[in-house]
Amino acid sequence: MSTTHDMTHAAHDDHHDHKPQGWRRWVYATNHKDIGTLYLLFAFTMLMIGGVLALLIRLELFQPGLQFVNPELFNQFTTMHGLIMVFGAIMPAFVGFANWMIPLQIGAADMAFARMNNFSFWLMIPAAVTLVLSFFMPGGAPAAGWTLYAPLTLQMGPSMDAGIFAMHVLGASSIMGSINIVVTVLNMRAPGMTMMKMPMFVWTWLITAYLLIAVMPVLAGAITMTLTDRHFGTTFFNPAGGGDPVMYQHIFWFFGHPEVYIMILPAFGIISHVVPTFARKKLFGYASMVYATSSIAILSFIVWAHHMYTTGMPVTGQLFFMYATMLISVPTGVKVFNWVATMWKGSMTFETPMLFAVGFIFVFTIGGFTGLILSIAPIDLQMQDTYYVVAHFHYVLVAGSLYGMFAGFYYWSPKWTGVMYNETRGKIHFWWSLISFNITFFPMHFLGLAGMPRRYADYPAQFTDFNQIATIGAFGFGLAQVYFFFWVVLPIMRGKGEKAPQRPWEAAEGLEWEVPSPAPFHTFETPPKLNADANRVIA
Repeated sequence: MSTTHDMTHAAHDDHHDHKPQGWRRWVYATNHKDIGTLYLLFAFTMLMIGGVLALLIRLELFQPGLQFVNPELFNQFTTMHGLIMVFGAIMPAFVGFANWMIPLQIGAADMAFARMNNFSFWLMIPAAVTLVLSFFMPGGAPAAGWTLYAPLTLQMGPSMDAGIFAMHVLGASSIMGSINIVVTVLNMRAPGMTMMKMPMFVWTWLITAYLLIAVMPVLAGAITMTLTDRHFGTTFFNPAGGGDPVMYQHIFWFFGHPEVYIMILPAFGIISHVVPTFARKKLFGYASMVYATSSIAILSFIVWAHHMYTTGMPVTGQLFFMYATMLISVPTGVKVFNWVATMWKGSMTFETPMLFAVGFIFVFTIGGFTGLILSIAPIDLQMQDTYYVVAHFHYVLVAGSLYGMFAGFYYWSPKWTGVMYNETRGKIHFWWSLISFNITFFPMHFLGLAGMPRRYADYPAQFTDFNQIATIGAFGFGLAQVYFFFWVVLPIMRGKGEKAPQRPWEAAEGLEWEVPSPAPFHTFETPPKLNADANRVIA
């Protein structure tokens, strides 16, 4: 009798560990790990496409005069580079991390809505294809800047409609993914894991998901009004019919500023795991980190018009948005303080994840300070739409979001693949990225201070030297990411390398380190019993 029972149990286990084979595994994927992998591969592909556009922009700006592209095509490159990087690379990559890690970190079997998870991924493919193929439509790709400001958007060719459609579909994907994350986190945590025992990455993504649900419909509204202005005779943004182009800016930035935090909060979560692990200390001020993250999210809704000081805003309005923007730097400063305090007197080692985490803190702080400078209305009036702004947001989005992702990849990839990455190659990738990034974007501060406007295909000769330095740095940075893919990612995807132990970082805490490496196809089919801190499974 017991033998029969054991055989049945074994067969049951075998059925559950069984992975679908071939293309069906990926097309019909409902497993959170497979969908996470798909998101990450998609995001990296879009990062490369967006990166090529960035290099074409820098190639044109290597010296004064028009060399390679005409100004119309240059504007298409700048617009599509922004849209692809924001909606095609950074956001989907963080959703990939969420899919992989949230169920593992909270002891859940999977995401709450597995089929919706599949749908929200596959929506992105036609949207991304539509966006990229808009280059081949009459008149070329959208060229109104990634912010899609009216009245330029009302004058674009048919590619603008394709862009609006793609943005709608990507927005629907984001909303579905966010609902999935909220329901998973609130309802599927293992017994004993209270909200204030959740890992920081789970907290940051829960807050990010709420932000996405709140603001993606706002973007949808703005671009739908643009569409009806273009084709259905409305005049929301057309002054000839009583509309107002500045209203578009208000609506867009009411979405756009929370969006900035959507792109950085998950990185804060990743850094809050990496730093304690390699400092071999608990995260300093866990509760204050949770409250700081929540404060950033709430304040992000009341600072949007700091992008609009030059639109004729009354001085009272400028003062309000100036002080509100300064206020939001306080919870961000709390986070930086907590990371530094975690490292203080820690027993630190500098493996690649920690290098990226420390690099993140250092360079993100520079980006934060330049943002604080731009919050000051009289200074911003001078800096508005110059390369100073370009330098600022690349410091927070590349050295912020992207470095956070790299830290997360090096930290968790042994758990994903069962293979340790090559440490030497990881360190080469870090130093190559850090140095070339600063060579690219630091000179842009000086270009902006000297008055060089952004989105111009040509410039006076006095800006040549800094532009040439920036272009050389940009090609170096692009090559570093190609190196990362071929010499770091591909070998571990092929299983080449040292086998990863269950706990590759001895000080790492969290439920994800309680399962074997690589993480089995199905984990936590029955909710695990947790210790008092909810970071270990009691056998």
